[in-house]
Amino acid sequence: MHTLYQDPRSGNCYKVVLTAAYLGIPLKTIDIDVTDGLTRQPEFLAKNPNGRVPLLELDDGRLLPESNAIVWYLAEGSPLIPADKFARAQMLQWMFFEQYSHEPYIAVARFWMVFVSKEHLRAKEHLIPEWHAKGNAALAVMDGHLKKNAWFAGNHYSLADIALYAYTHCAGEGGFNLKKFPAVCDWLSRVVSTRGFVKMGVKQP
Repeated sequence: MHTLYQDPRSGNCYKVVLTAAYLGIPLKTIDIDVTDGLTRQPEFLAKNPNGRVPLLELDDGRLLPESNAIVWYLAEGSPLIPADKFARAQMLQWMFFEQYSHEPYIAVARFWMVFVSKEHLRAKEHLIPEWHAKGNAALAVMDGHLKKNAWFAGNHYSLADIALYAYTHCAGEGGFNLKKFPAVCDWLSRVVSTRGFVKMGVKQP
């Protein structure tokens, strides 16, 4: 059985959990509180020199970091990766969008506003308007696409939906008003109805 080193509050880790649950792949999870600096300790750095979770340890001992690489590894050959070449490229397009235009603002706002002390937040307060402006811009792009499409790639649920769902569904914690994006809200409901869906942070048997 593969082992997932994760912080269960992390959307990047949640991507892996959602992917494995959909595919029926059992995972052993080891929870790490990233705010305690545990990923910067020598024992963890020996596994991932970048000092981040998620980290997947395969049952043969090989190690794979980076959430989108992990979900690709787990899902290769499954319906979560479109067979059509163009749809597969669309899926990657949205996964890159999530990492460069979405996560740096929506996930970062949530982290600083929920998991960091108010004292430490003061040092970042001047960035909140930028986080919200750019995060809302990303949500608007998603909403525009979802007004015309049920899913993000190939008209089917894919890794693109998993990647974007992970931090979008909890964007309200970072001060974003999802009600302004009705197509996004409808899509969130569709994701919840997919096979094997699990909530963030819920320990699986």
